[in-house]
Amino acid sequence: MFRITPETPDDSYEVEMLYDLAFAPGRTALSSYRLRDGVAPVAGLSCVARDEYDALVGAIRYWPVRVGEAGVPALLLGPVAVHPTRQGEGLGALLIGYSLDRATETGWERVLLVGDYPYYRRFGFEKVEVEFPPPTNPDRVLGRELAPGALAGLRGRVRRWTEA
Repeated sequence: MFRITPETPDDSYEVEMLYDLAFAPGRTALSSYRLRDGVAPVAGLSCVARDEYDALVGAIRYWPVRVGEAGVPALLLGPVAVHPTRQGEGLGALLIGYSLDRATETGWERVLLVGDYPYYRRFGFEKVEVEFPPPTNPDRVLGRELAPGALAGLRGRVRRWTEA
């Protein structure tokens, strides 16, 4: 049994430790982290999962980004991590599904991520033609509509939320 709640500032240390465990400390060198620099995760969508002992066993974060010259708003999903001792229990899928539902409820129209298509397609993600900072593999750039037609014609460079 897991309890999913919005991430709070008190969770931050544990979340960072989980991400380091799941992805190694060098994770912040990935190009997608350039889109997160100086931008706070989206409150209410970034969530943690705790088990029956109140141990943090999963986390997911979302970041606001802009796409193309028009600066179309989108969410950047990631990272999502599950503690190695709890993997294979469906917790990652639970976090993704729960948070995507909340994103839809709060009015976001589209979500982007860099990840494995075979894993994320079950959540409705498809390959999209937007440009992430190099050296991102374009075959790993995926998107999902939260509102009908929200990805239609979406093109251009993905940039930090705070960039004009």
